[in-house]
Formats: sequence, C-alpha cells, structure tokens
Amino acid sequence: MKKKKALPSRTIHVKNMTCSCCIHLLRKEFTMDGIEIQDIKLGLLILSVDPKKITWKKVESILEVYGFEIISDKEKILVEQIKQAVVDLVHNSTYNAMVRNSDYLVERFGMSYPYISSLFSKHEITTLEKFTILHKIEKVKELIEYGELTLSEIAYMMGYSSVQYLSTQFKSITGISVTEYRVTPASGRSGLDGLINSN
Repeated sequence: MKKKKALPSRTIHVKNMTCSCCIHLLRKEFTMDGIEIQDIKLGLLILSVDPKKITWKKVESILEVYGFEIISDKEKILVEQIKQAVVDLVHNSTYNAMVRNSDYLVERFGMSYPYISSLFSKHEITTLEKFTILHKIEKVKELIEYGELTLSEIAYMMGYSSVQYLSTQFKSITGISVTEYRVTPASGRSGLDGLINSN
C-alpha cells in the first residue's frame, strides 16, 4: 500500500490573535477551505496545505480578511508574545495580586523587564505599562458588570492597593469612576484587539 505523502507545513506567527474566539474563527475558516491545522494557539499557527489546491497566498488572504497579519520580524514576534502574555495574565487566568506584572513577564521570557518594556515601546504606539493597565481596566469593567464581587474584592484581585487607587486609574482611562460605571456601564467594554488604538 502506497504511503500517503505528508503535506508541506508552515509555522506562522500572527498579529491580533487575542482571544479564543480568534482561534475558533480561524479553525472554522481553514477547515472550510481544506487547510489542515497541525496546531493553533493565540498568535501561532502551524498549517499544512495541498499546494495543488491551496496556495500560501490564499492562507494570507484569509487572515487579512479578518484583520490578522502575518509577522516575520523576530522582535515583532516577541512583542506579540508579550501582548499575549499580558492577555493571559489579566484575562485568561486567576489573576494573582501577589505576582507583579513585571515579575511574571521576566520569568515567562527569561529577559530583563527594561529590555522587554523598551522592545514593546519600540514596536507599539503605547508603553507596556499602559497596555497592561488598559487590560486590567477592561477586566475590572467585566467584573463590575458580573456584579458578584465588591469593589474592594475587585481592587484586591486586580492588584490595586485600595479602591481609591483603582478608581483613580479607572477614571483616568474611562473618564468616569468605578462607582459611576457600576450604576450605568454606559461606556461599555472594548474588544481586546482594539484596546491600544481606542485610547
């Protein structure tokens, strides 16, 4: 019996993949187009295609349609991984108020925080600190809307020393206090992929 020839595969680093919805969307689109997914994670795809049926240009066009971008520059790939690490820390895990954001990133990447921070600023329109704050505030909005925790519990959970400190930072980002937001969450929440550009 003739052994089936393995299809050529490629590892692709992708910008703007920020949540599990991105993974579900791309999994669905690629499957419909006959593109075999070897692995898919936030910011990373390993794909196999039959060159007789699908070109890599087609793969790139599918990504572009949904606002994703292939990145090949090593520094930009690292910046995207840093962004994913912040998203993981703030949104996709039980936030540990005892672990400082800088310590988490240093341990995860094995690099000094000044290097990580300067690299981030070099390639993004905001600082790493501001990027992290934007995500923390977005998580705070989510927790307020759930209505399950007090403001004191939210402040502690998200690493703020007091409700006052949380409220000050919240107001500087959103224009309203946490108390006002709790009464009328009028400003609403932002998509994670648009946090940098919306502030």
